[in-house]
Amino acid sequence: MTKRLFDIFVSSIILLIMLPIIGITAILVRVKLGTPIVYKQQRPGLHGAPFVVYKFRTMTDEKDSLGQLLPDHIRLTPFGSFLRKFSLDELLQLINVVRGDLSLVGPRPLLMEYLPLYTEEQARRHQVRPGITGWAQINGRNAISWEEKFALDVWYVENWSILLDLKILFQTFLKVVRPEGISNANHATMPMFKGSVSNHEG
Repeated sequence: MTKRLFDIFVSSIILLIMLPIIGITAILVRVKLGTPIVYKQQRPGLHGAPFVVYKFRTMTDEKDSLGQLLPDHIRLTPFGSFLRKFSLDELLQLINVVRGDLSLVGPRPLLMEYLPLYTEEQARRHQVRPGITGWAQINGRNAISWEEKFALDVWYVENWSILLDLKILFQTFLKVVRPEGISNANHATMPMFKGSVSNHEG
């Protein structure tokens, strides 16, 4: 309950302060990337229950001759990269926090199709509400492997405290000011998770 009250109080204040930036970002997305301005996708929340996450779009809808979307690194525009670099595309997720879908801090909500691929230990990341930022985000973000990311998520679940959340929020602010680890070495963000090695043995 303490964490939830903290989320509502802090996210509401940030939303009010950031409203002008959210408005300007929305206009720029409309001008540079078109519509829809908001990218919506179903993600797993607390205990894996689905919810709709909100983000500003950062990619175009360019398709190949067969009507298939082009790879992310082609559709990700310089403007979209700018939004991601400074986490401006994530601002709308403050609405998810107020609604109770997300926490300010927690394991990042990934794709629904990943749920059956987790090991029993990795699945523990869903024992808490997912977050806009988290322990993995300040310790490598997309520059580390999936296994490292999940290990950090589970560590957070086991060691949560308000003080830890405050530490993560402060370090997230520093990461936004000095962006790093936004992209994986060979991908625009992260490669698809296909399951850990241990999932495929035996």
